[in-house]
Amino acid sequence: MTTLASAALPVLAERIGAPATPGYDRSTLKTGIVHFGMGGFHRAHQAMYLDRLMNQGKALDWAICGVGVLAHDEKMKQVMADQNCLYTLLLKNPDGTREARVIGSVAQYLFAPDDPEAVIEKMASSEVRIVSLTVTEGGYNFHHVTGEFDATNPDVLLDLQPGAAPRTTFGLIAEALGRRRARGMTPFTVMSCDNIQGNGDVAKKMFTAFASLKDPELGDWMAANVLFPNSMVDRITPVTTDADREAIAAEFGVEDQWPVVCEPFEQWVLEDHFSLGRPPYEDAGVQLVEDVEPYELMKLRLLNASHQGLCYFGYLTGYRYAHEVAQDPLFARFLLDYMDQEGTPTLAELPGVDLPLYKRTLIERFSNAYVRDTLARLCAESSDRIPKWLLPVIRINLENDGDIFRSAGIVASWARYAEGVDENGGVIDVVDRLKGPLMAAAARQHEDKLAFLANREVFGDLIDSERFVAAYLQTLDTLHTAGARAAVAQLVG
Repeated sequence: MTTLASAALPVLAERIGAPATPGYDRSTLKTGIVHFGMGGFHRAHQAMYLDRLMNQGKALDWAICGVGVLAHDEKMKQVMADQNCLYTLLLKNPDGTREARVIGSVAQYLFAPDDPEAVIEKMASSEVRIVSLTVTEGGYNFHHVTGEFDATNPDVLLDLQPGAAPRTTFGLIAEALGRRRARGMTPFTVMSCDNIQGNGDVAKKMFTAFASLKDPELGDWMAANVLFPNSMVDRITPVTTDADREAIAAEFGVEDQWPVVCEPFEQWVLEDHFSLGRPPYEDAGVQLVEDVEPYELMKLRLLNASHQGLCYFGYLTGYRYAHEVAQDPLFARFLLDYMDQEGTPTLAELPGVDLPLYKRTLIERFSNAYVRDTLARLCAESSDRIPKWLLPVIRINLENDGDIFRSAGIVASWARYAEGVDENGGVIDVVDRLKGPLMAAAARQHEDKLAFLANREVFGDLIDSERFVAAYLQTLDTLHTAGARAAVAQLVG
């Protein structure tokens, strides 16, 4: 057994195969990117693309410095220190075969609570030209109905205090940009890679809003000078389990504290708007475009919304993995009907994209039994996801007299899931920043059927739509009287 570290790479190259370990001298790498949120997705996606370039002898001055901001990021700090910032990426193919690769594009990791000054100065240095983000949908701190920056957030309020040491991503990045401005330096590009429609536009609005509260002149300067390209990213990346660690150890002889597992599929569509250059991403398979929006809407409203369509119904039925649901013909039919009848009509034309093939491919990806994507992961943080991925579909179809029957049913399945008990009486661990009010409302819906939908902070004015309410209640009633499978059959029928 070989513990993953720089000194072990020659041994691992022989064991796994040289092409599956960094073929470049990591000691010569120079940092060009600071990244906030070094979770599984970033390491399976953006860091992987960069590693691919480096193995072509390119982008060696674009290595990543990862940054952790939250308390739970301290574990990643320790793993990165123990493993010289190396980790194993394990692809799980639909036929059961697995491919391992050691990724070496991360050169450094900083834990902001230990030393915020080090993080700020890293971003303020001339070598850093991009600051990228995978901080989840909830990390942008905006109100889900108004879309405005939430200045009441306790951590934000602390960062806005005069002389406070920054503790949020907003505070750290704003301070770094303020120093670059004071030093007469060109600002770095802020590159969001989160699953939010117009993620670059959202990032610009939120970061400049924070800066304006801290220093109005800095906010104006950021709005005029800092670039925030939009992007669409896609790769299913389940949470790493102990079984994954054991499998990597048994099959490849690598002891890795925090490997990453993913599906073979990968996609990255990125606006080509950068102030200080960028890696030659196109040479690694990234699609550089002028307008990302048509592609991101396709992904958010077909893939991401379909994940919500399968997770609550599936969990209530008794399934625990996405592939179990997608391999069930009834559920697969429901997802395709949603995509065809409700998701697709809200999309603009997509030149060069075979939408029928894309939708069939989604079902195939969801059905990959070896990825073992948990429904619990897909059900988590619904109050951040449903309003961004599914509710826009509902509103557009309501405005255009389109079909909303299945979308309303998905919302109802979330309401039933939030009751916290499945159909076999098992306790559901609801994971959501609004867990308290959501579960309290769900608990009342046997007496007040619209209690869950009445939360205007989440649903806006949907409760005022008679057509939506009727469709919602039809599925909710069936969920309560006949169960999730009967409700899906009703939606398909």
